Amino acid sequence: MIDVALLSEICRISAAPGFEQRLRAFIMDKVAPYVDELYTDSIGNVYAVKKGTQTGSASKKVMIGSHMDEIGFIVTHIDDKGFIRFHTLGGFDPKTLTAQRVIVHGKEDIMGVMGCKPIHLMSPSERTKAPTIKDYFIDTGMTYEEVSKIVKVGDPITRERQLIEMGDCVNSKSLDNRLAVYILFEALRELKDQEVPYDVYGVFTVQEEVGIRGASVAAQRINPDFGFGIDVTIAFDLPGAQGHEEITALGKGVAIKIMDGSLICDYRMVNFMKQTADKEEIKWQPEILTAGGTDTAAIQRRGQNGAISGAISIPCRHVHQSIEMSHKADIRGGVDLLKACLIDLNQYDWRFK
Repeated sequence: MIDVALLSEICRISAAPGFEQRLRAFIMDKVAPYVDELYTDSIGNVYAVKKGTQTGSASKKVMIGSHMDEIGFIVTHIDDKGFIRFHTLGGFDPKTLTAQRVIVHGKEDIMGVMGCKPIHLMSPSERTKAPTIKDYFIDTGMTYEEVSKIVKVGDPITRERQLIEMGDCVNSKSLDNRLAVYILFEALRELKDQEVPYDVYGVFTVQEEVGIRGASVAAQRINPDFGFGIDVTIAFDLPGAQGHEEITALGKGVAIKIMDGSLICDYRMVNFMKQTADKEEIKWQPEILTAGGTDTAAIQRRGQNGAISGAISIPCRHVHQSIEMSHKADIRGGVDLLKACLIDLNQYDWRFK
């Protein structure tokens, strides 16, 4: 159904916002055989281009945004005992960090653990208070002299978690947004010997988690006519959740975004995606998320002319925590829907009605 080994490798590679170089090199090596052009820009985006059959006035450009970066941290201070202080790169729920392992990427990679005040030493009021990021430090088990030889202020830090399979699901750090990296790669690989009508710019973007920065640069460069973002979305199909809070559920299909906190998807694209999914018998569910944002927002409005844009979302539990979980069938549905949309994009009447 999906290549779990490949997805596991993609998730394992560290790529904090602004420090995507390891994953960028891996992607460029893997995707090169399946596209017509491959290049980067100054900010670090990877452009994987598949040429379409339409030429001249009928030719159009399609941009797909799949961000490489994962939420992480950056070193801000090393105290005289060797404990590391840090700032976040992207959004974290602080209560999920207690006693979690991380990797500090200095001159070499070293393991650390998130530490904070032991509960035995907390006052009654402290025990009931939600922790903040400032309450945490990173303990490497090393002295200041040992740590400072390897780590410096400005080094990135990422979570340490391996992908495992749990029933029909995968569980790992960084499914946000390595699922999109996997989906875009698989779609390009499977489309290698198939024709698409329009030029496809598959962009593996940088720095999405800190402000949709890479996609903004790429959309300005490409000026796409059509756009697809690929990302995870909230699956709040958990104990205590009411029906209206669910957003999406695992195993109910790939999600077709209608809106989130950063954009309202073009109704024509939403209709096209729904029709395409139904035609191809791809299981899908609608997504309305009233907060958050994805590369889709930049694709839609950063090009000179704007783009008819929508998004493929993969339902995901425990988003922006130490581990995240998604259903294998929903991931496969994302690959299938992206491929079908790229093949049929010229078959839809895109006029305003």
